[in-house]
Amino acid sequence: MRIGFLGLGQMGKHIALNLLKSGEELVVNDVKTDSYAEFEARGARTTTDLAEIAAADFIFLSLPNSSVVRSVLFANDGLCKRWKAGQTIVDLSTITYSATIEIATILEQYGVAFLDAPVSGMEARAKDGTLTVMCGGPRETFDRVRPYLDCIGNKILYLGVSGSGQLTKLINQLLFDISAAALAEILPMAVKMGLDPESVAEVVNSGTGRSYASEFFLPRILAGGFGEGYPMKAAYKDLISAAEISVNLGIPLPVLAAATATYQQALLRGYGNQNKGGMIQVFEELLGVRFRNAPANSKD
Repeated sequence: MRIGFLGLGQMGKHIALNLLKSGEELVVNDVKTDSYAEFEARGARTTTDLAEIAAADFIFLSLPNSSVVRSVLFANDGLCKRWKAGQTIVDLSTITYSATIEIATILEQYGVAFLDAPVSGMEARAKDGTLTVMCGGPRETFDRVRPYLDCIGNKILYLGVSGSGQLTKLINQLLFDISAAALAEILPMAVKMGLDPESVAEVVNSGTGRSYASEFFLPRILAGGFGEGYPMKAAYKDLISAAEISVNLGIPLPVLAAATATYQQALLRGYGNQNKGGMIQVFEELLGVRFRNAPANSKD
């Protein structure tokens, strides 16, 4: 069997390296070739020619967003000009739910099997092969792909029909987004009222206010470190996907709408390259305070 892999970014590179554990032939492709030497040293093939990827039995995608996935699949120079019935495409990307349903429908017409399989877990878990993988699509497609997914994750979940993987990932991400926005709004108030940031952070992370967002972001916020983690401008697609669902199905999401407004303010202020902890700067600026380790607590 040949595995083709498209997208060697922050997560995709490590996922592709872990697929070498399958023992199958692996050929990889990315618009940037700086990681090619490492793959070649590990026995994988590298290519800048999509035709070589299109010839694979299983094609894995780990791409930035819906538009890039659509382009790779359906553009004039995309995979659609080369694939054949009986192939299987596994989309590990995080894209919108509506785009996933559209892609699954089109691929079915071509006789190409499709599994949406977004992953959860940051770069360290991608390296370790301990990601959570959420899968949607025909059960027989999932069963066929499962041995390869076991190379990249330790929690592999079959969630139902096409789109179920993306939808489940979205639910998880939205709760995380809300938690991050809540930290951004509430913590500057604590400083404005005279409380010590380090003490507040200690209480939050040992009390009922604790969350994965607080555990990850609070130490980094206190240190003024907003670079580690997924950038806000890339993660904004989750909020777009939720807004589409809310509008199309008439589902009210008031708490999420408020969190989205905070997110948008951070993007408009130019913090899009920072992680979600960077949202706190919106309210720090509004209140004239900083939630940082001493002695850098007061704003100049």
